[in-house]
Formats: sequence, C-alpha cells, structure tokens
Amino acid sequence: MTTTDLGLPAALGGEPAFPDGLPLTRVRVPDREGLLERLGAVLDSGMLTNGPTVRELEERAAELLDVPHVVAVSNCTAGLMLVLQAAGVGGNRPVVMPGFTFSATAHAAHWAGGTPVFAEAREQDITLDPTDAEARLKAADRPAALMATHVYGTPCQVEELQRVADAAGVPLVYDAAHGLGSSRRGVPVGNFGLAEVFSMSPTKVAVAGEGGLVATRDGALAATLRTARDYGNPGDYDTLFPGLNARMSELHAAVGLTWLAGLPERVAHRGALVAEFAAVTAGLPGLRPALPEAGDVSTFKDLTLIVDPELFGLSAEALGRALKAEGVDTRRYFHPPVQRQRAYAHLGQAEDLPLTDRLAGSVLTVPLWSHMEAPAVRRVAEAVVRIQGAADRVAALPEYAG
Repeated sequence: MTTTDLGLPAALGGEPAFPDGLPLTRVRVPDREGLLERLGAVLDSGMLTNGPTVRELEERAAELLDVPHVVAVSNCTAGLMLVLQAAGVGGNRPVVMPGFTFSATAHAAHWAGGTPVFAEAREQDITLDPTDAEARLKAADRPAALMATHVYGTPCQVEELQRVADAAGVPLVYDAAHGLGSSRRGVPVGNFGLAEVFSMSPTKVAVAGEGGLVATRDGALAATLRTARDYGNPGDYDTLFPGLNARMSELHAAVGLTWLAGLPERVAHRGALVAEFAAVTAGLPGLRPALPEAGDVSTFKDLTLIVDPELFGLSAEALGRALKAEGVDTRRYFHPPVQRQRAYAHLGQAEDLPLTDRLAGSVLTVPLWSHMEAPAVRRVAEAVVRIQGAADRVAALPEYAG
C-alpha cells in the first residue's frame, strides 16, 4: 500500500479517518450482569469495607499472578507509599528511580520520606536502564531503595535490576501500575522485587473504578500492609505506626473481580492489535512502537509511538496535531519526564538525563482499547502512514511550524 493509495491527510484537506472522533481510551464492563449481581450482594450484606469481596479479589489476583500474597489498596500510589514506608524509606534518603515514569512514582517516594534520584531510560523500550541506575546508587549517600516502572506494561530488565539492588543492599520496588497481565520470560509481573504495585484505575486493562493491588512473596510485608492500609490500626485502635486510610471498598473489589475474569484474553487481544498497527507502519522512516523484548508479554496499557523527527519529517507533537485533524485523540505519555516537572525542580536534576529527555520528546500515544477492533487500528495506522507521506507539506503549514 502506498501513501498515494491512502489519499491526502486531513491536515491538507483530505477526509478525516474518524469524522466522529476516536477517543484515546474507552471502558466497557466485560460482564455487566455479573457485576450488577456482585454489587447487589455487597449492598445486601451491609458491609462496604473490610469484607469478603476484597478478600476474594486478593485471592483471585494471587492465583492469576502465581504469588503467595496480594493486598488490595485504594490506589496504586497509596500502595507504593505503604510499601516504601514498610521498607524503611525515610530521612530524605535517596530513592533511585526512572525519570521516564508517571509522577506518582516520585510522589510515593517523597511522601514516604525519601528523595527521588532520577536515572536514565533504555533506548530500546524506555524502561529503567540498570547500568545508569547502578551508577546513581553507587554515587548516592546511603540510598534507601531502587524503584522501576513497567512502562506501558513492558516488563523491565528484572534480572539485572535485582542484581543491582542486591549489590547496593537496597530493596527493589516496582511501580507496576500498567503491568497487571504482563509477564517477563514466562513469569507473571508481580513476582519480582520486594513488591510490585498494580493500578486498577479506569485507564488500565483490569479496572476496579479506582484501586490497586500489591503483590509480594514476603509474608511479613503483606501482614504489615494489611495493617498499614487501615491507619496502622491492628484492630484495637492502638495504632502501631502512622498508616493511611488506603482500604479498597467492597464495591470497588466487586468491579475488580469482574475485570480480572478474562484478563489474559484481553491482554492477548491488545497485543494482536499492536501487531496489526506495527505491520501497517512497518518500514515507515522515523517511527517505531514501544515494544517489549521477544518472549515477554506486555499489557500494552498504551500503544505509544517513538518518533524521530529528522527521519519522520514531523515531531511527535506535530504528528499529534495532524492526527487530531483526522479525529484521532492522542497523549504524550510521559512528557515532560518527572525530573523536568515543577514539583521536582528543587532537586536540580532537570539537565541530568539527556537520553530520557530525547525519548520523552519523541513519544506519542494513540488510541487502544480492550474492545477495539482491528479495522479501527488499521485506520489509525493508515492515517499515520498518510501523514508521513506528506510530512514535508504538513510541516510547511504555519500551525505545524516549530
């Protein structure tokens, strides 16, 4: 298929690929009747927290992940905060983490009493670079922890990161917000480090409305987290430590159970859609999807493109504008990277990560839903091909300059 066959991009007066618009994501409950039945049972029980539905969600998730302990929490950020607190992060000690991540990774370390120290991303998949993380741990004064993020659901280099953490004598904690359903070399994400914390917010592949899950193989940590999520109250109101109100409600757990069912099939479907997109855009200069290593499975929470403006002919930002003309919604996950965000300007690390800066400036996320169908993905991919084929003319338009 040639760009001539596809016609003009909408930016140049062609017909938009999606005249009615294509949003970045849409949530569809997989079993509405089953969910309503579960919600009715919760309401009939009169117990909205600390009940059997949360325990069932924890048990089902533990079976799915093949881990001994899963603790449900109100959200992923709270789960990360409590894990880091339990791991002894505090006293403003350094916590090494990627700059290319969602800000909640750094927020959790800050609220637990640590100081974020940002490290570079890998060129291949934009996950944390173990070599750079190791160097920053060695340079840090009394580092408290190493954090890594399975970006877009792409599993990190878990083996090398564990070696780095062990050599530094620090716990390894994963922000696995995107990773519920991912696997590394056949092992489900959730089995690595001291703990891995998942999100079940509406943009994720498994949804609870709002909520999170902490997976760990450490029984003592799991017990601590169960107390920590309830203010640090062991049951007699004589709190053991300053915990949080981070309980997941029974209603959210009911939603989460509905979404856990069929999760592997949804992940496989998303992977097939990404493969479809990659096939249509194969060979396009200056464009590649962010993909996991061969043998790994990603949830593809996001379908993110890495755009080389010199080769593609347009920057990621300009491609986003051209896709908007096609009716396609896009986002820049994660731009700016955390080390350049105003919340962390006081750390003075904004200029420290040139590779992360380049990659963050090159990313563009396009729509991907669990119930999306292949023709829609092909139309998005064809719109990208059409835009690239006319990149010089699009770039010459005043609104695309710069």
